[in-house]
Amino acid sequence: MNTVHFTAGMGEHPAMVTRVAEQQWHALADDQVVGRGDVLCRPDGRIFLSIDSWHGAVFDRLADAMLADLPRPLYTVVDEADRDLTSSWERVGFTIRRREWEYVVPTDPRVTGLDAGQPPSGVTIVPAGEAEEGPLRALDRAIREEVEATVGWQAMPAEVLPRPHGTTVLYPSKYAVAAQADQYVGLVRVAPLTRQPRIGLIAVRADQHRRGIARALLAHVLGSLHHSGTETASAEVNESNEAATALFEGVGAQRAGSNLELVCR
Repeated sequence: MNTVHFTAGMGEHPAMVTRVAEQQWHALADDQVVGRGDVLCRPDGRIFLSIDSWHGAVFDRLADAMLADLPRPLYTVVDEADRDLTSSWERVGFTIRRREWEYVVPTDPRVTGLDAGQPPSGVTIVPAGEAEEGPLRALDRAIREEVEATVGWQAMPAEVLPRPHGTTVLYPSKYAVAAQADQYVGLVRVAPLTRQPRIGLIAVRADQHRRGIARALLAHVLGSLHHSGTETASAEVNESNEAATALFEGVGAQRAGSNLELVCR
């Protein structure tokens, strides 16, 4: 593979930046790797960058090399509490695009207030692992089309799992759904991570909004987690999503941090 070389001053030891693979760059000084840059192509087509280096000059040169080779726009995600890293990305031309709140969500119904909640009339909750795959995929496609037609799927929390073209539901067993008559009208996805399960998505068909379906789905998954001995779950919410913010904060979820998505156009 052809490589591109840059040099960056580091006191008496200049660093050289080389593209070592299609999606990876290395910065070398005295034959030692002093910085790495990586590219991740997300399922929605967006290109996300990450850079790991100890020196600001090395960071800048890695960023310069990557920006020179890659098509815009380019994205990255940082912990908002890491001001040094955020400043480094801003220094090379990135700006804040959006913020996602990280929530810790209690599961105990005595805290959430969801113990007495019932699904709306005519709606039943199908537990995770019991949903029919065909109708689940049809619901997922319908919801994605509705989101794309309004705010755009890029406004949703980033999904990083690679998937075959046209496939959006990789693991149906992670989804619980809300069923009405002969169709599914809402879904919730939970990743059963060892340390803390993650609520990755709650979504309801647009024509079924404001009926309490999302709350019923949340009550179901939190109740199931509590019953299994799990005290808390985690979730990410775009700060512009007022409905989701109200839903989680209404059940006692606490903000534990925030991530910034930055873009270079």
